[in-house]
This record gives sequence, structure tokens and C-alpha cells, in this order.
Amino acid sequence: MEQAEQIKEIEQFIQYLTAERNYSANTARAYSIDMYEFADFVKKNKNVDLVKCDKNIIRDYLAGLYNKNLKKSSIIRKLAVLKSFYKFLVITSVIDVNPTVSMATPKKDKRIPVFITEQEIANLFDLPDIDLRDRAMIELLYSSGIRIEELVSRNLKDIDLLSGTLKVFGKGSAERIVPVGDKCLVAIKNYIDQRRANGLDCSINSPMFLNMYGKRITSRGARKVLHNWFIKAGIVKKVSPHTLRHTFATHLLDHGCDIRSVQQMLGHKNLSTTQIYTHVTLESLRKVYNSAHPRVK
Repeated sequence: MEQAEQIKEIEQFIQYLTAERNYSANTARAYSIDMYEFADFVKKNKNVDLVKCDKNIIRDYLAGLYNKNLKKSSIIRKLAVLKSFYKFLVITSVIDVNPTVSMATPKKDKRIPVFITEQEIANLFDLPDIDLRDRAMIELLYSSGIRIEELVSRNLKDIDLLSGTLKVFGKGSAERIVPVGDKCLVAIKNYIDQRRANGLDCSINSPMFLNMYGKRITSRGARKVLHNWFIKAGIVKKVSPHTLRHTFATHLLDHGCDIRSVQQMLGHKNLSTTQIYTHVTLESLRKVYNSAHPRVK
């Protein structure tokens, strides 16, 4: 099989992910990059057909990634891509046996997510010069726990100001409805009123958040804007818009919300993904216990 045919197999795989599995363009692009990286390894080091790779070749590839000190999470992702690719080749009758079927996925290192304290959140919202759009974006991220990509892709029709809910389409186009707090609803309404006063589009199908040119704000643009406000609020730890998602989950659990509800609001498929936040809340409980229990010391 020539390199051109290898590219064809990969392109058919990527098309399958987007057309049949409803993968986002960003995810499909990442899968494509990983597959072509593996194809390049096979061509340069093994001189065999991509579709004829066995598990030993794949293990050599993964071992090379380990030797390059690549993060375990990245290696796990690349193996998952290969598993999906060869499963696709079996489904489409290109190969009979999936070489990755018996390969175990390494356990991912559990890292306690970075979150912002309640005082830091208060400092952020107390900034006097946040414009209405940016305040509405920050309020919505913290109030709903949605991802930055979910935020920028929302339209005005997705927010119900009366019921206080937001319709979100997450990974794999999975739809969920999340509650939105009163302060956030006020911030969004104020921003919409400002847009309307400035003659900007406020129809239900218009983007929820606009950039300075009146177009939908991009994920990159939103990240840059929010980063500036984090700095102004004096938050010195390394944070990102996703930190607000971690903060949302942590603060809910700290205040007694059950983990199943947090899982549903975050849109996590597996409860184990949500359980990482319990490490944070347990640490908070430990501090309270140590300071309050008379028999600790």
C-alpha cells in the first residue's frame, strides 16, 4: 500500500468521525494529526503498510512517545485514536483483526484540578470596570460550569431568561439543560439590552456573545479577554476559562450539592470523571475538621 492509499484510509476515518459520530471539527483535526504522526512513524521506522501493523509496532510507537517524556494523558489519547482507527478498519472490512484490541490503556494520572477560591471569585466580580459582555461571560461560565467552546457557540435562543436555564450541546453533540443563577441572568439581560441600544443583532438566532466587529466571539478571543480580567483581579495562579468550570464543580460540592447532580450539569458521561472534584472537597473538609475538632491535637 502506497502512502497515498494510507492517506485515503485516514481521510475516510476522519470523515466517518465527523459524519457518523458527530465529532467536532477540532476533535477530528486532532485525530487527523495523531494518525498522520503514526503513519509517518510506520513509514520511516517499520516500512510496512499502515493497515498491516501489528500490536508490536504500535507498542514500539508508544514506547518512543514515553522515551520522549510525553505526558501520559497525551499517550493515552494517541492510543485511543489508534484503537478507534483500527476498529473503523474492521467495521469497514479493510482488516479482519484489530491489533489494538488486547492492548490495555495506561491508567491516567489523577491531578487535582486548579480552582479559584470563593474570595478570589468575589474579587473578580467586584472589579468595577468589567464591561457588560465580559461580566456576562464570566458569570455564565461560573454559574453553569460550561466549557469555553460551549459558551462561544451558544445563540440567544439557547438561554431561557424566564426559567433560568441554558441549552448546551457538549461533546458528541450531546444536549443537556443546565440551570443559570439569578445574578448571571441579570448580567446577560444587561448585555442584551446594551446590544439592542447599540443597534446590534439581538435576534434569537444571533450569537450570545459578539466580538468588537459584531461577529461571534471565538474561543481564542474569549480566552484572551478573560485572562486579562483574571490578572486584574489579582489571581496569580495559572488559570484559564476552564478553571471556572473546575471552580463551579468544587464550590457546588463544598456547599453540599450531590455528585450525581454535578455530573449531570457538567455533562460528564462517567461519574469517575466528576469524582476528581471530591479530592478537592475532601481536602476542604479535612482543613475544617482539623481546625474544629477538639481531639485532633
